[in-house]
Amino acid sequence: MLSDIDLFLTRHINSPAGHHPVVDKLTIVATEFTVPIMVLAVATRWWSRIEREEERILAVEAGLTFLTGLLINQAILLFVSRIRPYELGITHLIVLPSADPSFPSDHASASVAIVAAMWLNHHARRAILFAIPAALLIVSRVYVGTHYVSDVIGGAGTAIVAAMLVRTTDAIRAPITAKLIRFP
Repeated sequence: MLSDIDLFLTRHINSPAGHHPVVDKLTIVATEFTVPIMVLAVATRWWSRIEREEERILAVEAGLTFLTGLLINQAILLFVSRIRPYELGITHLIVLPSADPSFPSDHASASVAIVAAMWLNHHARRAILFAIPAALLIVSRVYVGTHYVSDVIGGAGTAIVAAMLVRTTDAIRAPITAKLIRFP
């Protein structure tokens, strides 16, 4: 059962959707392109001439965290199948409907995974810089009507757990990182 706070916040964030064409368009762009842009921004650092090895390690850890977060989400879906808020008339959907369950948000997991990987690798400034588009994405997923607030919080939570798992499992991370950072 949805909590009253979750419903209130979800409806409140989604309530302007469909009434402000410029905000709607910007939010749709944010919800569709933020994750690919964040991934591209991390990936382009692979060819950095400054601190190349460190940049590659960060890129690998961000990628592993991203994938681990999505795997955790898939495991959760084996036990939880939450109906999207627009299917229950709670939100007004302004993007195409999604076929998968609502909880947890893969978009939130993906964006927060990158931020968390950077933070745990002691790149606080970059983590904060990436947190801005991640926060915009998280709000946009509720604004466009595709998620409840608790879905994006859950997705962010799985990303943080994934980042901690990746960071603390040297037996998995180290061999992958060692092989990949030598790649041209």
